[in-house]
Amino acid sequence: MAETNGTNGGTEQPDLSAGQPQVNVIGQYIKDLSFECPDPTRFFRGPGNNPNLQLNFNVQVNNVQDGVFEVGLSLEGEAKSDEGVLYNIELLYAGAFHLKNLPQEAIQPVLFIECPALLFPFVRRLVADLTREGGFPPLLLDPIDFAGLYRRRAAEGQQPTVS
Repeated sequence: MAETNGTNGGTEQPDLSAGQPQVNVIGQYIKDLSFECPDPTRFFRGPGNNPNLQLNFNVQVNNVQDGVFEVGLSLEGEAKSDEGVLYNIELLYAGAFHLKNLPQEAIQPVLFIECPALLFPFVRRLVADLTREGGFPPLLLDPIDFAGLYRRRAAEGQQPTVS
């Protein structure tokens, strides 16, 4: 009995997603990474009094070429106690995304909400691994509400821009 593959004589099936909005991840990568422990002898003394962690997040978007965007999550953090700085961490983690058939009004929300949300779990894992390998307890970042951040900045008149 002959097998059939459903192509009806070798003709190709039409692409049903031809006009559908698409967001494709081309790749993800570390663009910049730094971990500094200014006083490694602190391991012997413990973290000290009042350990405090200050973190700053930012989303950067660059238009690479027609329909291709680089979205970067930048993180700067400093952990310190009354005795001084425990560690500094800087990370720029980025992804290249191809956007196709998106309405113009959907492009910015996708770039500043959906794409960072796709990258964040990888940033979270990198930060946890880096702090653990640096001799500290793993820093587990809380989830970020990128939609809320986007709306808040828009309400404050700080509409994010694509460069």
